[in-house]
Amino acid sequence: MTMDIQSVLIPTIIIHPGMYVRDVFTECGKLNIHALPYYNEKGKLSGRLTLKNIMKFSCLPEHMIELAHLLGNQMSCIENAEAKAQEIICNPVEPYVRELSETISAKEPLIKALAMMEKNETSYIFVVDEEGEYKGLVTIQGIARVMSSLGKICPMNSSI
Repeated sequence: MTMDIQSVLIPTIIIHPGMYVRDVFTECGKLNIHALPYYNEKGKLSGRLTLKNIMKFSCLPEHMIELAHLLGNQMSCIENAEAKAQEIICNPVEPYVRELSETISAKEPLIKALAMMEKNETSYIFVVDEEGEYKGLVTIQGIARVMSSLGKICPMNSSI
């Protein structure tokens, strides 16, 4: 197996105006990823949607975040959580779109993708072709998966 961007590339859907949070949750859950690209009305890659951002701004009041270490198991402040969740998944995606972070060309070395993820303090990076069209994303989990499948056999003292 090769260690290049193509070997760890995860093709995904692209989120467009008019789509719903449910679409983001469904695709991210299916592929075990936590971010998707967003194309604006002109069909250009212009942003990203992350599960963390959606959850933070739709589920967690700021005071809960600041006082998280003090929260107990009796969370009576959240009434009817299921109804709230149903409301959230039917929200349009536009309020949750964040600025596009750096992208990487599919032709670049995988180590550069890893370095860019570290630089940007993230665990994923969007991959584009020469024209800037989205091709998929690379995750740190995908890189680890490829590394773990390399041919070398480890010594027998492994606990797994």
